[in-house]
Amino acid sequence: MNLPASASPAGQLPPVEPHVVASAVEELTPRLRKRLDAAIERCAGLAVTASGQTVSISWGEDAVVTLSPGPSGRIADPDAARCGCLLAPRCLHRAAVLSVCPVAEADLPATAEPVADASSGSDAGADAPLDPVPGRETAQNTTGRAAQEAGPGPRQMAAAAGLWDAATAVLMGGVPGAGAVPQAELLRAAHTARLAGLHRAEAAALRVVRGLRAARARHDGHRLADLVSALRELLLTAGRLAAADPDPALVGTARRAYRQGEALKVYGVCREPVISATGYGGVVTHLVAEDGRWFSIADVRPGGSARARGAATATVALGAAALDHAGLARGGLLISGAEISPEGRLGAGRGVRANPVAGLSWSASPLAALFARPLAETAGVMFSGDPWDDPRDGGGAGQPVGCDLVIVGAEGDRVLARELTPRAEPGGEAGAFPASAGRSGADGPLGGLLIRLAPADSHPDLAHVANLRQLASRPGLRVRVIGRLDPDRAATLRPLAIGPVPGAGPTLRLPAEWMDRADLGYDRLRGSHLPSREDCRPRKEAAEAGPDPVAASPLWRARRLVELAVSGGRRTVAESARGDSLARRAALRRAGFETAADLADALTAEADRRTRDVFGRLVDSGDDLYAWTWLAAAVHLTVTERALVRASWHDDRATGEQAG
Repeated sequence: MNLPASASPAGQLPPVEPHVVASAVEELTPRLRKRLDAAIERCAGLAVTASGQTVSISWGEDAVVTLSPGPSGRIADPDAARCGCLLAPRCLHRAAVLSVCPVAEADLPATAEPVADASSGSDAGADAPLDPVPGRETAQNTTGRAAQEAGPGPRQMAAAAGLWDAATAVLMGGVPGAGAVPQAELLRAAHTARLAGLHRAEAAALRVVRGLRAARARHDGHRLADLVSALRELLLTAGRLAAADPDPALVGTARRAYRQGEALKVYGVCREPVISATGYGGVVTHLVAEDGRWFSIADVRPGGSARARGAATATVALGAAALDHAGLARGGLLISGAEISPEGRLGAGRGVRANPVAGLSWSASPLAALFARPLAETAGVMFSGDPWDDPRDGGGAGQPVGCDLVIVGAEGDRVLARELTPRAEPGGEAGAFPASAGRSGADGPLGGLLIRLAPADSHPDLAHVANLRQLASRPGLRVRVIGRLDPDRAATLRPLAIGPVPGAGPTLRLPAEWMDRADLGYDRLRGSHLPSREDCRPRKEAAEAGPDPVAASPLWRARRLVELAVSGGRRTVAESARGDSLARRAALRRAGFETAADLADALTAEADRRTRDVFGRLVDSGDDLYAWTWLAAAVHLTVTERALVRASWHDDRATGEQAG
């Protein structure tokens, strides 16, 4: 396999353990370290050749780097990366290639098969930990449990302090200053945290490294907000552990043991494609048991978008069930000896037996219960948890929800819709809407909360964006939706699948083989699947929502400052104080965000604080104090924005639209 010169080899290279990358960079001479970032940029134009699992990257006739992954598909041994040049192994070629390789996930033992955990979706699962091996635990777990019982020990506190120092160095220089050498220092600290059993901090550090790489390479999928979130999580976790905070949640867990032996009957709900920023791709099929519990089966491996498309019809690796993911999403399974992780993932152990059963309509029990709960009530439960829980634990905010909506119109790349409120009629089907409901706008408002529908994944190889455009073209259309609440945007739902609403009224007309549901990432809606525009008489209300209470609030000024610190570094924050600090302070205080204004002022003041050495020369000082000040501003901003999001699901006026 030879890649064109313009192609980046990163997606074709095997993942590498953090300590292998760190060692390769540390072995370079100071002169070669200065040239490392330029060498990494050159990797994009190098020829990559694969022979079995072995991958070769040619720098020239006498400098070919050969990567030989182990059974896990990862580079876990420094000797598995070799170069043919005279300076090897302390050469620039080897260090640059290893610095381009994806960073291996934190949770997977070296003997396990790499299967990514994407149960929380394509945006949240992009950097999620790999699926653990059922029934296996490591010595790291023992360390983690001990820490949970007695608080962090001296070794763990020292490892946390090392992570804090490495993360602070990244924050000081920002993205421009966080080249390969600072990243290697962070990877070394992450490896030390792994050995000390600090699994949550390690995972956060790896997310920061991935975010820095994506930012410096200007990847299309990079989001500065994700990098800010990862760095905030890392500093908060490492700082509290270094200060001997006994909260057991700060340690995290390396292995989530599977519960074995349960008998289950599960029914398919939908498929969700997954495309990871780290080069993984695949599918997650969501299932519901007879008692209403959510489960999932994931098939996510290296391969990116091509792997995500192909996995849509890949065989389900569970027992001897002869089903693919497309069939399972519309069918069901009777499972004996099921292996279940705490997050609801179904494992494919040797003792698992599974037989296909007929699927159920979304209108039949137990699937019908998904659409009986108002969104405001669901959001209240999902967003009531502690915002500082370990993000790898998923939690209720990542669980799919169901609702019935009427399309109102379009708003940029999003679709406006209003929640339908069911009104029972004698002899009507469960969950159906009355025949008189909404034939025209004159019939009066039947909807509840006005919400925004945003693409679950905007990748051009997926169908989410195109399908939302089709829905926006039919104001008045009724749809039954399975989606995920967006915890960062006001009253926003990211739909995964849709179907027709039972009862009369303009709704979808899907092919019989789709079993009245369309997976928005895979199935493409056509004009024949939609009612005519004449039948979809739009309701007589504004087709525009008011301003997003999060995006339109003066908090954007505080958010811009927090993000500027990560994207530009400390000196950039100091320079910004000379521009709009007065306007920022006044706008925040007028809106009642007094604490946000005070923290923003403190951050800019600390960024600009300089001291002089004995010779009178200006020097930077107080790195720790600056990091804590930035962390305080970032934490307060997150809590405040989440409060606004939570309120937007309960107060329709938050969307700027009066009901009815």
